[in-house]
Amino acid sequence: MNTVANNEPRMIAMSITEDLIIAELSDGRTIGVPLAWSWRLSEATPEQRKNFEIIGNGEGAHWPDVDEDISVRGMLSGVPARPSKKQATPS
Repeated sequence: MNTVANNEPRMIAMSITEDLIIAELSDGRTIGVPLAWSWRLSEATPEQRKNFEIIGNGEGAHWPDVDEDISVRGMLSGVPARPSKKQATPS
């Protein structure tokens, strides 16, 4: 018999404060990244931030009101969202 265990980190809960995006993982860890890492969520209203769903069997979360997706893997590896073209400032 061949049994494969899935070692991918899985989100079981998500919350957002005024400053942080916080994920609770199935292995007991709680991780957080600055809200500023997501320009879409930074610009969203508190109501829009609360309206999310955990997607992909816990691989991440999706905010339909602002079309934002954040993965557990991205949070763990420290990859912030790219700024929008309208926010990018010329050098």
